Amino acid sequence: MGRNRAPRKRSPTPTGNPNLPTRKDSLNPSPEPSSPGGAKPLYLSSPFVNAALVKGNFKTIVMLPKYVDIMEWVAVNIFDFYTNLNEFYGVLTESCTQHTCPTMSGGTTLNYTWVNQGGKQTSLAAPTYIDSVMSSIQNLLEDENSFPSTIKHIYRQLLRIFAHIYHAHFPQILHIRAEPHFNSLFAHFLAFGREYELLEVKDIKGDPGAPVGVGLLWERWKEMGILA
Repeated sequence: MGRNRAPRKRSPTPTGNPNLPTRKDSLNPSPEPSSPGGAKPLYLSSPFVNAALVKGNFKTIVMLPKYVDIMEWVAVNIFDFYTNLNEFYGVLTESCTQHTCPTMSGGTTLNYTWVNQGGKQTSLAAPTYIDSVMSSIQNLLEDENSFPSTIKHIYRQLLRIFAHIYHAHFPQILHIRAEPHFNSLFAHFLAFGREYELLEVKDIKGDPGAPVGVGLLWERWKEMGILA
């Protein structure tokens, strides 16, 4: 695809923030705010649901610039989403462990499974799952021959990581005061997925018996006019 020739446009939702802790910084989850059992998730609660770096509808951000090849544009943005999400997860690794996250949860009743090379679904702890996803995506992004055909797969896997962080680690996001950055990154990600037909409604909403937690956030942001 020749992604090295793609015009490099700086993401409007970057994570290169000097105020964010590095991987070595300690996150102490015990004093962080959490929603009571059965209550609305914190990420759906005011003021956190409104926290953002970018105001208004995200459709203007994701529109294809003039004279830019659509596949190059998609490739550059997918790489940016991967890089930014990887940076966010990097500051959460001390709170996302085999003990705290024994499954790759994306909702109260939803656990994602990993499909191995033999096609068998396997339940993995979240850090193992995410490490496997990030390594797999890096290999796919570096393979220019396979990348166009794997874009939807990459997008779906990144969505699962977003879902897990919101469901299991949003208190840690609040602890480092990064909710405006993370909300804007996710809204940008969702708007881009809808614009270029990468986002499947079933992936963001889940099944009736196992809904995706951030599906409600997607619906709320549509009501607020943030997403189309």
